Amino acid sequence: MNAGLLVSGAVAALFASVLPAQHSPSGISDPPPDKIVIDVATVNGSGCPLGTAAVAVSEDNTAFTVTYSEYLAQVGGGSSPTASRKNCQLNLIVHVPQGFTYAVASVDYRGYASLQPGASGTEKASYYFQGSPNTASRTHTFQGPYDDNWQATDATDWAQLVWAPCGVQRNFNINTELRVSAGASAPSATSYMTMDSTDGDISTIYHLAWKECPRN
Repeated sequence: MNAGLLVSGAVAALFASVLPAQHSPSGISDPPPDKIVIDVATVNGSGCPLGTAAVAVSEDNTAFTVTYSEYLAQVGGGSSPTASRKNCQLNLIVHVPQGFTYAVASVDYRGYASLQPGASGTEKASYYFQGSPNTASRTHTFQGPYDDNWQATDATDWAQLVWAPCGVQRNFNINTELRVSAGASAPSATSYMTMDSTDGDISTIYHLAWKECPRN
């Protein structure tokens, strides 16, 4: 991993969510015993400038952690027009143990929003494997007045999971976006939305499903 990406700050954990194989006709399996290795190919976006995002894998092979420290969208109060929308694209190289594949089953996003009356905040996320035409995208909107933690969950039915191709290395892309609109009620008042919580810890949880690849 690029040492320049190692930062302290908000933490997003991606936990493995599994179903016992005997209960699923699609071959859902427990997480593989071997370690997952994740490298950051690229990290780009106004919400994750250089040196403010990093990825690490947990020791028990059930999670990988994305760390952010400057992910905030804001309007009003003299904010720059470009500050109203922030985004981050992570291009990850996921080295999965041989014989296994994975899919993103659901994602839990959490953060904090301070929205004036009439203002709104939007969180959007997209997920896709490099070279795949299948892109999963979800959007969640919060209306002002709002001054509290927020949470949003993206969920995919098991039958509609998009699995990483077996035996082929395809980078996994995670695109997230925060957007804040001032609205007409108080256009000059400050409204903002962050991808973190009040104690500074981000807690975006990506639940993964695992299954064994077909044997040749």
